[in-house]
Amino acid sequence: MLSYLWVSMILFGILFSAFSGNLSGITSAVINSSRESVEICLTMLGVLSVWAGMMKIAENSGLIKSLTKKIMPFLKFLFPKLDKESQSIKYIATNIIANMLGLNWAATPAGLKAMQELQKINIDKKIASREMCMFMILNMSSLQIISINIIAFRSQYKSQNPSETIGPGLIATSISTLSAIIFTKVFEKIYFKDGDQK
Repeated sequence: MLSYLWVSMILFGILFSAFSGNLSGITSAVINSSRESVEICLTMLGVLSVWAGMMKIAENSGLIKSLTKKIMPFLKFLFPKLDKESQSIKYIATNIIANMLGLNWAATPAGLKAMQELQKINIDKKIASREMCMFMILNMSSLQIISINIIAFRSQYKSQNPSETIGPGLIATSISTLSAIIFTKVFEKIYFKDGDQK
């Protein structure tokens, strides 16, 4: 569906430019956009490499393990049925920590592994468990202390102060995460009773 939408938008733009006598604008836009996309890819590749490497160092040095212990009471509140020594809770913790640091790319592999582990202990393989739902909603709300990718994009486009979005981003993601937790907990009370779905 999206493919048809994009093709329609592109064709409409070309036809509109042709009828308005501004086909040269299309050519300039294609060339400039192509150049910018390559520049952004190279910039983000560098940022991704640095921060993914930092995450690996943090993991090997025991920092991730230490941070996981600190947020364990929070995780036990969100996932009361998960064993704190299970692989799933460790992957969930890694995902949350990476998201908090704005390292969405580094968070993705941990998130996928967490879902795989949660599926292994899911009783009904065709229906997402409450832990899977909580993790998915929490992941989408994505509390971020530092949004590395936004800072990188703003730097690429010559922002005078690329990091000025940190404060507003922290407020916005704090509200979205709190809302996600409340929403999920309320629906747990409504749709789950004694461990079974109504």
